[in-house]
Amino acid sequence: MLKYPEIDPIIFSIGPLAVRWYGLMYVVGFLLAWLLAARRCRRADSPIDRAQVDDLVFYAMLGVIVGARVGYALVYGTQQFFSDPLYLFKITEGGMSFHGGLVGVILAMWLYGRRLGHTLWRMTDFVAPLVPLGLGFGRIGNFINGELWGKPTDVPWGFLVDGRVLHPSQLYESLLEGFVLFAILWWYSSKPRPYMAVSALFFLLYGVFRFFVEFYRVPDAHMGDGGYLAFDWLTTGQLLCVPMILAGVIMLGMAYRSTGRT
Repeated sequence: MLKYPEIDPIIFSIGPLAVRWYGLMYVVGFLLAWLLAARRCRRADSPIDRAQVDDLVFYAMLGVIVGARVGYALVYGTQQFFSDPLYLFKITEGGMSFHGGLVGVILAMWLYGRRLGHTLWRMTDFVAPLVPLGLGFGRIGNFINGELWGKPTDVPWGFLVDGRVLHPSQLYESLLEGFVLFAILWWYSSKPRPYMAVSALFFLLYGVFRFFVEFYRVPDAHMGDGGYLAFDWLTTGQLLCVPMILAGVIMLGMAYRSTGRT
């Protein structure tokens, strides 16, 4: 058993302005994405050149932030949003949704791809390996905030929180959806792959990893019966992962039946 350190979520504050660890994790994620994109754009199969990296990251950043907040408000904060539409802008209340952020990034890449004359999947094949590190650091931000804890456990790496030993589900997600997913996608995309295959592998693996971790994570209590939608185990997060897993399998099959290369 480990004792949760209870880190202050605020790094420092100047008057009403507070700099939080969670926000810093987003900054780290975007900075790493920018550095990786600057390196990756030197490849012959890159859809962008070095001068376009800044615009790419800006579009992606806008898509993540807007999509993640809107997604959370519509899926997890439905009652609050419809009773008070300004809830969307109350960023200190509620949180961010990965699936909403994913939709936001897809729309952003579609728009930016149209501007450059590239297809959506050509853009997302480039972007997919840049995303997981940001997800990993974002989950570390959740851990620092002391939120999204897992279920009670007796495993030796469980954390003592408010008198209970809990699974550190934030760290499970950070490891699998962040650093493991990054390692796999970076390796897989290090060589030319069939068109759409990198994006497909991202969908498939993220969906599988998130679906698995949800068994150890405490669901949002206001979603369904005690947080479960069906069978006393199916959560909203798992339900949202099912289309990702199916899309990943179908897209991989389509990609490898094609001779096109990204």
